[in-house]
Amino acid sequence: MTNLVYAGAFMALLGVILAAALAVASRRLHVVEDPRIDEVEGMLPKSNCGACGTAGCRNFAEKVVAGEIMPAQCTVNAPAQNEAIASLLGVDAGSVEKRVARLACAGGRHVAFLRARYAGLGSCRAAAVVSGGGKDCAWGCLGLADCATVCDFDAIHMNVHGLPVVEADKCTACNDCVEVCPKELFSLVPVSQKLWVACKNLADGETAEAACEVSCTACGKCVADAEPGLIKLVDNLAVIDYAQNERAAKLAIERCPTGAIVWFNDPDTPVKGAEAKKILRQDELPLRAFS
Repeated sequence: MTNLVYAGAFMALLGVILAAALAVASRRLHVVEDPRIDEVEGMLPKSNCGACGTAGCRNFAEKVVAGEIMPAQCTVNAPAQNEAIASLLGVDAGSVEKRVARLACAGGRHVAFLRARYAGLGSCRAAAVVSGGGKDCAWGCLGLADCATVCDFDAIHMNVHGLPVVEADKCTACNDCVEVCPKELFSLVPVSQKLWVACKNLADGETAEAACEVSCTACGKCVADAEPGLIKLVDNLAVIDYAQNERAAKLAIERCPTGAIVWFNDPDTPVKGAEAKKILRQDELPLRAFS
């Protein structure tokens, strides 16, 4: 019994000592947080989308106050709001080129064949695990709108041919569509990047075009017409070196026979070359029968 009393007393004393030590440590190690962080956070959109490259709006506010990034790096905020943050902190708002999400596929239902009809859960991610989703082009957009569903800014809608269309003015480059697409068809690019390959088909030219009329056939005409080194063929697909974006010119798309490589006169309007085949069909292609 005596031992139990001693043990209890010892534990009680130890608890008092540890509590006192924690209280002292708390006072001495306490870090006073800059109150401007809360103010800046209150001026942010609270979307926590990650478009700025940080873990969320709170982390962005901490980095802005610390001078590690510029207010303009929040592309979701209106420019006037970022200017207000800059005024509060007494810094330059800075400037960041707008980026938009672009889709590396133009194979809507009117130009791309199906080899099977998917009838499961209405999700691209679900369809992709069932034999790739049924599209004859294994790399093509499945058209079940996961990207539009996940976009919090209403920047993506589906067109009549089952392809997502991005509204550049609404797009904040938050990266959600990039992450959700099971075919990895979306990329975030600066609006100054006008040359774009709207295809990811890696099959040989004849096979690719048989599956989709607007696929890249690796004909090499864009490579020949572009500035040397700007475009090359990799695994049957035209690949643009975007580090040389300033050397890009519309001439590179003019002889593309399928219109797989396009030029953006403005962020919303892809233009095909003069020699691209003209497709007037609007109806969905029939299911392709295989022998």
